[in-house]
Amino acid sequence: MTKKQDIRFIQGNVAMVEGAIAAGARFYAGYPITPSSEVAEASSIRLPQEDGLYVQMEDEIASIAAIIGASASGKKSYTATSGPGFSLMQENLGVAIMAEVPCVIINVQRSGPSTGLATKPAQGDFLQSRWGTHGDHGIIVLSPSTVQDCFDLMIDAFNYAEKYRTPVIFLADEIVGHIREKVVIREVDENEIINRAQPDCEPEEYKPFNHTENGVAPLAPFGDKYVVRLSGSTHDERGFPCSRPDNADKFIRHYTDKIEKNYKDIVKVRKYNLEDVDITLVAFGGSTRSALEAMNMARKEGKKVGVLQLVTLWPFPEDEVIDALINSKAVIVPEMNLGQMIREVKRLNDFNTVVQGVNRIDSMAITPKEILDKIAEVENESSRIFG
Repeated sequence: MTKKQDIRFIQGNVAMVEGAIAAGARFYAGYPITPSSEVAEASSIRLPQEDGLYVQMEDEIASIAAIIGASASGKKSYTATSGPGFSLMQENLGVAIMAEVPCVIINVQRSGPSTGLATKPAQGDFLQSRWGTHGDHGIIVLSPSTVQDCFDLMIDAFNYAEKYRTPVIFLADEIVGHIREKVVIREVDENEIINRAQPDCEPEEYKPFNHTENGVAPLAPFGDKYVVRLSGSTHDERGFPCSRPDNADKFIRHYTDKIEKNYKDIVKVRKYNLEDVDITLVAFGGSTRSALEAMNMARKEGKKVGVLQLVTLWPFPEDEVIDALINSKAVIVPEMNLGQMIREVKRLNDFNTVVQGVNRIDSMAITPKEILDKIAEVENESSRIFG
């Protein structure tokens, strides 16, 4: 039987909502903020149509608190914001990490800091998405570059959240959030959807933090026959506060290990023309679009240029970036910030590969021409390497 699909011409922000619903999300709490407001607007229309619930909260702190509570009650939940709101969410993001509550936080990035340029694109939250909340922890961050990504990767985001009992950050940017493109809204097969594991023991034996071999404990919903204790305090396997050093060591390591040890399952990249390459462009999000166009233009000039698109930003795709550094004479990193992702690339560069960035922070997108100019500059400055 052929699966149903609907081909539409919509914004990335709207496609995110369709992806969330396809993944099984039925609760949204948020506070409208540009350039993510269409996520809230579309959610307010679509969720009631799918027997879901939309709540507009008084601020972003309350918004993430509400989705944590809804998720703990058994509903797949999400919120959307931009830079200032994402900053406000950081403390409760830590609560979700500590309590291991699955949820999805959409951040459609804009120019900053503070209020900044509220409707203009930027990619300045790359490092904040990894290190914004305090303490040692792991995190999963996905970044779309097309409207189709906004649908497809949202399903992945919820699957990761449920599989690993963790908040997942969907790090978009204004370019991707507001652009309109053709997108296939397809019927998702049940076997494509991951739901959190449920306990099968007797209620008196249930321990909500008794991690199994894959590093994740079953999570019963509030109101069920199982007693669930969730808080932001360091706890034991039953959820009771516990300050023993050995217990703290065990759980704090766990919040990182359950993600980093599943690197191969979580990390997604896309490779373009990397089989025979001199210069690799490493990009994410909206900047990938310009990188791909620059690659095509450079190839027409006979230059061996490829693109490594990072779809998963965190955990950082170290293996794939190292391969790019080994197999390229130069790596160029275009990003709409002063150089956040390039720090990670340089950290891995033990191969004396030329690494340079193309950066814009003036509220305008990086153009293909700027990347081409950087390619020419690198070739001229490294004439010995390029012959």
